[in-house]
Amino acid sequence: MAVPMYTGRVTDWIQNQGKPDAFTEAITIIAIMAAVSAVMEFIGDLIYNVTMSNVHSTVQADVFQAVLKQEIAFFDSTPTGNLVSRITTDTNTMSEALSERLSLLMWYTFRMLFVFFFMVKQSWKLSLLTSMGLPVIWVLPKYTAHIRERISVKIQDALAKANQVATETFSCIKTVKCFANEDGETKRYERCMEDLYALNKIEAAAYAGTTSASSMTTLIMKVSILYYGSMLVTRGTVSSGELVSFILYELQFASALTALLHSYPEVKKAVGGSEKIFEYLERKPQIPPEGTLAPKCLKGHVQFQNVKFAYSNDIDNVILKDVSLEIKPGQITALVGLNRSGKSTCVKLLERFYQPQGGQILLDGEPLDSYKDAYLRQKISVVSQDCALFARSVRENIKYGCPDVSDEDMYQAARLASAHNFIMGLSNGYDTDAGEKGGQLSGGQKQRITIARALIRQPTILVLDNATSDLDSENEQQVYQALLSERVNNCSVLLISTKMSVVERADHIIVLHDGMVEAEGPHHQLLENSQLYAQLVKKEMQ
Repeated sequence: MAVPMYTGRVTDWIQNQGKPDAFTEAITIIAIMAAVSAVMEFIGDLIYNVTMSNVHSTVQADVFQAVLKQEIAFFDSTPTGNLVSRITTDTNTMSEALSERLSLLMWYTFRMLFVFFFMVKQSWKLSLLTSMGLPVIWVLPKYTAHIRERISVKIQDALAKANQVATETFSCIKTVKCFANEDGETKRYERCMEDLYALNKIEAAAYAGTTSASSMTTLIMKVSILYYGSMLVTRGTVSSGELVSFILYELQFASALTALLHSYPEVKKAVGGSEKIFEYLERKPQIPPEGTLAPKCLKGHVQFQNVKFAYSNDIDNVILKDVSLEIKPGQITALVGLNRSGKSTCVKLLERFYQPQGGQILLDGEPLDSYKDAYLRQKISVVSQDCALFARSVRENIKYGCPDVSDEDMYQAARLASAHNFIMGLSNGYDTDAGEKGGQLSGGQKQRITIARALIRQPTILVLDNATSDLDSENEQQVYQALLSERVNNCSVLLISTKMSVVERADHIIVLHDGMVEAEGPHHQLLENSQLYAQLVKKEMQ
């Protein structure tokens, strides 16, 4: 900040041919200050950029963690592409804007204040003239900053929609290819891009208007200062050196002001773009508080008592109307019924993915909500029809969530799932990459790996929800022979299957119809007492 002052003194020395020592002193001080400023700027930029990188990584990790903690209903209503866009694109936009613009905003704010102090010190009259133009310069950017903040929110939403289209298309690429709808998906993505382009044009117009208005005002201010400054020099109120110093200060002041006018709307834009990020960070999961129970011994006795449930609290579409059923410890209990009778919904409630709107679920006589989440996930293993594998090795997929389990336990779980032999036949055995969503494996192989992943936990309650739908008859018989005959360490088994030849092996069968328990009992008894069960058995035989 002091460099222009000594530049003015050098100007006076040249004009008045003053003492050589004064010139040498001024040049020396300028050189020292320039060197110190360079070192301090390097240290400041280094600390700031390292800090902002840390902030970006921390915020992105926090948003990811906050999203993972949300209830399942949140993911049902929020497209995956939107979530990915918020976690990656929005956090990147925010951190990039802040790392660059916030640094400039702070830097030039202090620079402007210090420069103005020196300007007043040189000439309060010229400083007053400069101040008269500031209100005009500030009003327009402040107004346009609010406009750009609102536009930024819309731009982020439009970008999230475009990302959702891309994510959905690529994740269902086989279906897109099968129906030859590449052009349709391209047009759909192009429509999203057109909406984004329209918003970007509005933002560009606001930016251009701000820039041109501030440049014109700054130019008028400079001309006015030169005109009035020359009059003060003519009258002898200020020296030529002081006018030179003031003009140099005013140039710095104008550049700092211009930088502020550019940075402030960008920071406001980053604030607008970060709204969804902080919505996720501040959102509380819509689930009851976690329980405290984690007993060492769990029998696996499950009771549904007058349970009522509807997705999204839709009272016109009730799935479970008044369900009461019991899963006894160490027994195989089967749930059968037509589609939308509520079988899989019972599983989701048992996993505590959703909360019943009426009645309660008891586990060993205690409400399900009173148990710790991690404890329940360890004691209840579910194998569903939709096999979810990760793009990792087969070993990592089987040990998912249990990385410390021994290889011997992994081999035993794989044998029970009738998976060990085919895994050893893969190119790298258990270290073979499963591919994206298990794409390198067949449907039956994926199902057997997910069964092994469930068994490796040695659960107290094992839920098989159409777990062998992709297996051929031979492998299916092998899996059920291991699972149902050996009872997998005497755990409670809840079996859901459309194959009645498998269901009839259960100790107890519960027939669901239209969200209610129609009948229950062993296979031979239900053939006589339940018309629906008899029809299901007859259809399979036919």
